[in-house]
Amino acid sequence: MGRDGYLSGKPIRYYRPRGSAEIRHLIDEGFQAFNAARLGEACRIFTEKMLHPDHDTTIALTIAGALTPAGLGGCVVSLMERGLVDFVISTGANLYHDLHYALNFTLHRGTPFVDDVELYEEGVIRIYDVLFPASVLLETDAYVRDFLVRWGRDEPVSTAELHYALGRDLMERHRGCEAYSLVAAAAAAGVPIYTSSPGDSSIGMNVAYHELMNDSRLMIDPNKDVNEVCAFILAGTKNGCVILGGGSPKNFYLQGQPTLWEVYGIPKGGNDFFIQITTDQVVWGGLSGATPAEAVSWGKVNPGVLPDTVVAYCDSTIAFPLFCEYAVSSEPGRRPRKELVHKRDELVAALKRTARAARREHPAPSDPVET
Repeated sequence: MGRDGYLSGKPIRYYRPRGSAEIRHLIDEGFQAFNAARLGEACRIFTEKMLHPDHDTTIALTIAGALTPAGLGGCVVSLMERGLVDFVISTGANLYHDLHYALNFTLHRGTPFVDDVELYEEGVIRIYDVLFPASVLLETDAYVRDFLVRWGRDEPVSTAELHYALGRDLMERHRGCEAYSLVAAAAAAGVPIYTSSPGDSSIGMNVAYHELMNDSRLMIDPNKDVNEVCAFILAGTKNGCVILGGGSPKNFYLQGQPTLWEVYGIPKGGNDFFIQITTDQVVWGGLSGATPAEAVSWGKVNPGVLPDTVVAYCDSTIAFPLFCEYAVSSEPGRRPRKELVHKRDELVAALKRTARAARREHPAPSDPVET
């Protein structure tokens, strides 16, 4: 077929939900049983309870699976702009592939039924049925490395700090990209983005290059990520999550509640709302398929709120756009943004004070004895 033939499919664009009344009608009236009904439950828990102004819920969105290459980062952009998501935990791959759109590179619709040896020889990269030139990776890598030099940080940082600076840099150099780039839009909206395993992505790989080749002390400090997420949870009047897929982002968010009670001795009490869209099932014993009922035993979900939890067993690339159309069409479909990216230091300081007070009241056996 040749390189040009493989890249002849339509460009993949970021899909932005508009708040379709027809989709809302379909979900409310047509999705009546099985996983269609579970998706309807998820939509109503989100819009009627999690977004209710009396609850002031701090909402986390966790993202696993290749959503940005499929053009669904635009759904996340809409949620962030409207204040419907307060912080994000994502695989690094989703953020890296989001950069392709911000840098005006093109990903193409294709087919999974191709000769991968020929793709390799022609310099074409495949993510299932998404195809793009290998040069996109090389040029995106070059941008990340140049950004790290421009940024000039020479100390450990949280992934939220890295992604915020990256988003600001994108907006300065590619004006208007916050309309379709998840990373840039998060910086514009003050939404922190965390990556639970930063070394497992091309952004992290380029940070490693920067440290090695430029004798830099810049590195990702996972302790900062853990404490910042715990601080958001502690500060929340109520806490809730929308989990796409599962994997490391799901666990990284849900471990926040056990970190508070198990490690810091602060009895927060578990999440008040839990929504998951996944194809993973509980019978395999993995975290991705673990149910909210199982999470109760860990203190991740409040035992009194199980009616406000739901798992819809669906492909996120199908269910999430429907979910977002429903959310955007709800009343009022937006709320004031918390802009937590600017409150990280303040909230971590509050976490530290609360944890120290808890330890003074109930010291652990391993705590040093004060004399």
